[in-house]
Amino acid sequence: MRAAVLAEFRAPLVIEDRPEPACPEDGVVLRVLACGVCRSDWHGWTGEHRLVRPGHILGHEYCGEVVEAGLRARWAVGDRVVAPFILSCGDCPACRAGESTTCADQIVPGFSTQGAFAEYVAVPRGHNLARLPEALSPTLAAGLGCRVTTVWQALTGRAALKPGEWLAVHGTGGIGLAAVILGQAMGARVVAVDVVPEKLELALQLGAEAVVNARDGDAAQAVRDLTGGGAHLSLEALGAPVTVDASIRCLRPLGRHVQVGLPDLKDARMEIDMMAVYSGQLSLFGTRGMPAWRYPSLLGLIEAGRVDLSPLVSREVPLSAVSGELAAMDGPTSPGAAVVTDFRA
Repeated sequence: MRAAVLAEFRAPLVIEDRPEPACPEDGVVLRVLACGVCRSDWHGWTGEHRLVRPGHILGHEYCGEVVEAGLRARWAVGDRVVAPFILSCGDCPACRAGESTTCADQIVPGFSTQGAFAEYVAVPRGHNLARLPEALSPTLAAGLGCRVTTVWQALTGRAALKPGEWLAVHGTGGIGLAAVILGQAMGARVVAVDVVPEKLELALQLGAEAVVNARDGDAAQAVRDLTGGGAHLSLEALGAPVTVDASIRCLRPLGRHVQVGLPDLKDARMEIDMMAVYSGQLSLFGTRGMPAWRYPSLLGLIEAGRVDLSPLVSREVPLSAVSGELAAMDGPTSPGAAVVTDFRA
């Protein structure tokens, strides 16, 4: 099979001919129909992820068609499915409690196993997969990837966004734009913060009530001014110290900060304004991924036409273009996400 392989960190991926993967007894082999290019892939490409080494195949935002099913898998050849990026064991206390994203024995394709920047991918633990709705294209399904599912979990399963609340979104890449769309659909008033004017303009088009260019001054103060005292909920989508600081400081008393952005290794420990947390009696939430059992709630929202997430996918690219997409993430990127749809070019 054709695959884009990490030969060395921060170097162009090498297109190689690799053997097709063996089928797990409890899972499937998928012909990859589409795979999103995510900032988490960038962390692996740069050497920032402890599990990724040269020789690895990245790619974790995928959907595909079953070409082989294991003896203990409930899927059949020809089924089209979408996968969460965290494949939980399904049997530990965390999984039984419905908190499968905290499974201590999780598998993460693209990181702990080979990923989907390839024509085929093996997916163990098939109980995590969800059927791809007929009305949802593979391209959009891959575009949902970890960005939309993680945001849905952040807003509904973690920080409990309510209609009428002000939601501040710091960073308007794929995660941030998903937060703008979903937040607006949930009845929140959204203010988006970024440094790229084109991204801020797109955020307005997608439903943000206001935007802040962080290059113009104190972004946290600007959000407080726009919202009449601060956001009720602030979502940080980059994992950078400056945006984490602004996200916490832009909150009103009793506000909630939800951390979605993955920090670089150098920023794994960062200073925050603990006096703001203390005096404002703020709540801080971490979030990562979405439990597989919550997929129907999100897919049902899309199928019912209550939310249009298609603007998140700004470009379809061939497998050979993944390297360029990853390299571009070293700086501010263009609006929207890239999805690989051609695995032969």
